[in-house]
Amino acid sequence: MRRDTRKTIKLALATVAAAALALTGCSNSDQPPDQDVSEAVTLEMSWWGDDNRAALFAQVIDLFEDEYPNITVQQTPVGSPDDLFNRLATDFGSGGQTAPDVFALGGAKPQEYGAVGALLDLSTVAELAHIDKYPAFSTTNATVDGVLYGLPTGGNATAAFVNTDILAQAGVEVPTTDWKWADLVAVANAVGQAGLTNESGQPIYGIDLRVQDIMGTYTGQLSEFGMYTWEGTLGVTAEQVATWYEIELELRDGGGLPDPTIVTAGWALPPDQQLYTLGQAAITFGYSNLIGTYSDGGQTIILTPPTNTAQNGVALLPSAFWAINAQTAHPEEAALLMDWFLDNPAAAALIKDSRGVPFNPDTLAVVAPLLEGSNQVAAEYVQSTLDSGTVAPPQPNGGANMNKYCQDAEAEVLFNRMTPAQAGADWVNKLSTDLAASS
Repeated sequence: MRRDTRKTIKLALATVAAAALALTGCSNSDQPPDQDVSEAVTLEMSWWGDDNRAALFAQVIDLFEDEYPNITVQQTPVGSPDDLFNRLATDFGSGGQTAPDVFALGGAKPQEYGAVGALLDLSTVAELAHIDKYPAFSTTNATVDGVLYGLPTGGNATAAFVNTDILAQAGVEVPTTDWKWADLVAVANAVGQAGLTNESGQPIYGIDLRVQDIMGTYTGQLSEFGMYTWEGTLGVTAEQVATWYEIELELRDGGGLPDPTIVTAGWALPPDQQLYTLGQAAITFGYSNLIGTYSDGGQTIILTPPTNTAQNGVALLPSAFWAINAQTAHPEEAALLMDWFLDNPAAAALIKDSRGVPFNPDTLAVVAPLLEGSNQVAAEYVQSTLDSGTVAPPQPNGGANMNKYCQDAEAEVLFNRMTPAQAGADWVNKLSTDLAASS
């Protein structure tokens, strides 16, 4: 089953790439049909990200409001995904009337909210949203019982980012592409023990770690399917999860990892505020589209994460989805706004690949010629994922607390309240229970 799915995905993305080459330099020829918005309409739109993303999206919205002068978009950006998800939980818990009209979702959220009827069935606005432009594999995580509830912003792959300037300062060699986890520990600990500071006099650490950004890749290296199976059950064991937290202890005890209070405080930081971006860490993990932001911390290269197995665990996944509130009073106008972000050439020229390499072939045709430098490197890394990476099953409904459980277990281990074995068992027990309850 997994092998067939990989072939399907490779074929689908190859089709997208071929279409992009054929269309490069051309604008979209089938923009949304003229929509007569004769009455004043206000839409609220919310997403997560740093100030740069907020400023970028404000430009995109300005263009939209120029095109549709009777539509006003209220912008409510937040710093982290959890900030938005916590708000949505409250909004939808009280019926959804206070939730934004259009908003970003990630992880299992499209399935979670789609399953309870909180999201608009996009088939009702199919022509306006151009839902037929997106390969089937790219919408799997936003489809519930055959109903599509979200459209992907683009594809990303988890990567390791390495600051070669810091390694040079510490006298540490740059890792090779075939590095293992012991190599990462050795590099990070050597940097952490070097006593370096950045230009502002702040300490430089070996690694800036957010466990939720690497656990899916790590578990993908250890089991046939990764964290989940195609049936929506857990695909890893407690013993396998425990080995990750053993690595964290090696980093903590060897000086590569910051103090646990700094690690836990960094869980929800947006990319522009993370230690790596501030030039305070030699290594971090994140999605490939962050290479531009991470390069602010110094000369950065992108590597496949280390692995001790024949599998690198890297999967091509949508970085996020745009979805529409089922309770919106203006579904057609909301669809126009969502489509503007995903399918309009002028918007695409601004957004480029900052939300992942576009799956929409018309949008990719606009974006591809504009990529250069680190952005081009990231796009090439995404493409390489299809050749050497793992296609992971999507996070099923019931997996919404996975990040929290990873963080909880990390805190318990780093603060010596649990052993890695205890933390792994607790993690598996909690997530298995959630998945069973949602099946």
